[in-house]
Amino acid sequence: MSAERDVARVRGAFVGGMSGAVSMAAHALAGGSAPGQAPAVLLLAAAAAVGLLAAGTRLPIVGVLAAGQVVGHGVLSLDSGHVHVPDAGMLTAHTAAIVVAALLVRGAEHGCRVGLTAVRRATAPSFAPAPVAAPGWTPVAHHPRVRRGLLVAAGLGTRGPPVTV
Repeated sequence: MSAERDVARVRGAFVGGMSGAVSMAAHALAGGSAPGQAPAVLLLAAAAAVGLLAAGTRLPIVGVLAAGQVVGHGVLSLDSGHVHVPDAGMLTAHTAAIVVAALLVRGAEHGCRVGLTAVRRATAPSFAPAPVAAPGWTPVAHHPRVRRGLLVAAGLGTRGPPVTV
C-alpha cells in the first residue's frame, strides 16, 4: 500500500504546514511582532511534530489541527512573555481556520489519490511480455554410438529411472 503511505505523507505535510502558518498568521493579526529565533525554531519543531502525528495515525484531522494551533499559540506566546486567555472572537477565528484547513487537507488527500491512480494507469504495462529463451542455447538430441548389446553385457541394462521420478 505505497499509495496510502504517500497520501499519509501528504496529509502530514499539509497539517504540519497549516498548523505553523495559522499560528504565525494569528499571532501577527493579533498585533504580535515577528517571533525571535528561538520561538521560530520551536514553532517549526511543533509544526513538524504535529505533521508527524497526522501522518502516523488516523486521528481526526480536526483534532490534530486544533492541537497544532494550541501548541503553536503557546510557543509564540512564550516569546511575548505573556499568556492570555482567548476571547470569543479568537476562538471563532481558530474554529473557522480549523474547519477550512481540514477541508483543504481532505481535498489534498483526494487529489493525491486521483493523481497517483492516473500515474499508475499511465505507467502500467498494457501487455504481458513474452518469455525470452536463454541466449545461445539450442536443444540437441543425443544419440549415443554405443550399441544396446554392450549396455546389456556390461550389466547396466537399458532400463531408465522409474516413471514416477
